[in-house]
Amino acid sequence: MNYVFDAPDKVMVGVRGEVGNRLFLLQARQGRRLVIVKCEKIQLSALAEWLAQVISELGRPGHLPDDFALEPEYEADFVVGDIAIALDEENETIEVSLESVDEDDNLDITLSKELAGGLAIAITRLVEAGRPPCPLCGGPLDPKGHDCPRTNGHRPPLR
Repeated sequence: MNYVFDAPDKVMVGVRGEVGNRLFLLQARQGRRLVIVKCEKIQLSALAEWLAQVISELGRPGHLPDDFALEPEYEADFVVGDIAIALDEENETIEVSLESVDEDDNLDITLSKELAGGLAIAITRLVEAGRPPCPLCGGPLDPKGHDCPRTNGHRPPLR
């Protein structure tokens, strides 16, 4: 199924579950249509970086929306595999295409630079609200313990 949102009313991002075991969701609404996709944290993080880079090429956005909270949870329509971004400089919009893992479904969202900027900020806040990174290896610190590969099972390396 190919979902096309050429003028979305709202794009939302959020998580379900506890830190360390979170389900990342992205929702798009246009009129009465709502599509929900499951994403990986790294995919959303990369999307936020790409959006920020593209917005810097388009120029400073106007007022950024700030409501990106998920609507009441429903079943995800598909799991995201590949993400592609295209820039429409003439219309100053950003085309985001999210393809399912099995390549049967696709969600195309056209974002204004204001909506894209707000979404990038919301994603960054969401990702940073997770487990802090280990200062040695960069992996997530788990409250139950962290076996840092840089310590090889011993104490932290000396400088």
